[in-house]
Amino acid sequence: MAPAITLAAETELSAANTGFMLICSALVMLMTPGLAFFYGGMVRVKSTLNMLMMSFISLGIVTILWVLYGFSMAFGTDSGSIIGWNSDWVGLSDIGLTELWDGYTIPVFVFLVFQLMFAIITPALISGALADRVKFGAWALFVALWATIVYFPVAHWVWGTGGWAFELGVIDFAGGTAVHINAGAAALGVILVIGKRVGFKRDPMRPHSLPLVMLGAGLLWFGWFGFNAGSWLGNDDGVGALMFVNTQVATAAAMLAWLLYEKIRHGAFTTLGAASGAVAGLVAITPAGGAVSPLGAIAVGAVAGLLCAMAVGLKYKLGYDDSLDVVGVHLVGGIVGSLLVGFLATGKGQSDVEGLFYGGGLDQFWKQCAGVFAVLAYSLVVSAILAFLIDKTMGMRVTEDEEVAGIDQAEHAETAYDFSGAGGGAARTTAVPAPAADTASKKVDA
Repeated sequence: MAPAITLAAETELSAANTGFMLICSALVMLMTPGLAFFYGGMVRVKSTLNMLMMSFISLGIVTILWVLYGFSMAFGTDSGSIIGWNSDWVGLSDIGLTELWDGYTIPVFVFLVFQLMFAIITPALISGALADRVKFGAWALFVALWATIVYFPVAHWVWGTGGWAFELGVIDFAGGTAVHINAGAAALGVILVIGKRVGFKRDPMRPHSLPLVMLGAGLLWFGWFGFNAGSWLGNDDGVGALMFVNTQVATAAAMLAWLLYEKIRHGAFTTLGAASGAVAGLVAITPAGGAVSPLGAIAVGAVAGLLCAMAVGLKYKLGYDDSLDVVGVHLVGGIVGSLLVGFLATGKGQSDVEGLFYGGGLDQFWKQCAGVFAVLAYSLVVSAILAFLIDKTMGMRVTEDEEVAGIDQAEHAETAYDFSGAGGGAARTTAVPAPAADTASKKVDA
């Protein structure tokens, strides 16, 4: 995506860059099933399938919308620095097989499918905040509306030529604002409308499968290399390689910082903390990794790991029920990574922009603030309005009885684990008669 600068125009398709970007697209696609496992393991067993489906349905809905009009809205010809449109891209019906994305050596089809994977995972991220209590049909409608009214326009602001944030010079290498702040703010907006789970702050709501959580975190970490390194749209000048290295470095630093905080605060190094810390680092380096050095990436990851670990507890103090800490990890992590660009940009990566610590003053920091808080406010407000309208028409939440009994059965008529055939012999159903001698002695005693 490379919002800060573009590569020199080329006239020939690069097979190497095209193949690289197709692999990166597949890696980003893998992140959505990875997210499903990550979230699915964190919920109680009665909500596992619903959590998986809330991610998987985005693969279906957003793909079709992207083909019909989403790509045109996000990356078409700019209109007022707010939205794009290109009628030739509606239905993807008038794009040549070897037609190149402007300024790059990859086909338009490759660029659009890479961007599609970003559009898919962003609404899926929101779902973690809504675990246990949202009607699946209402969620599917929300995904369609939110992608259309929020994600597509915001993607144009940040990455589309002519978008106001792009033109202002806001640096967002791979989605700190457009993906993570966008999703985190949306999650907060929706949960403020639909309310808390039954038993919030009263009943234990521990993860039912930490191995699934770790599997999901591992798939996310793996896929994120395509998410981040691929966002330079090629592999010609080393910037993508820098982003690859910084992705690994920041993630490691964030995981260690989260675990250290956890040990000091709670006395244990938990697997959930390791997984959550890794994701926090991935989130934070996403906007910043093309602009900072590896040492800067350590700082980004460490700060994000610490602040996100602290932020996840705010829901108990402030009373909002963010089921799986989407606000604490994605919103806070996205803000941290985006704003630290204003301090840690070296001027030797994706552009010559320098942050405060490298002699550049605060100019870039204020630009980052503009992008961060505009996306946050827009997504928060519009998402809350969408949730309110859906709730007042078709209803957003399942009934209290359905929530208590389990949303998997209520919404999907299935359960994640079937143990009916796992037992041994049939349970004994008749009482064993007492030995005759004992019975006789009791009669005599009586």
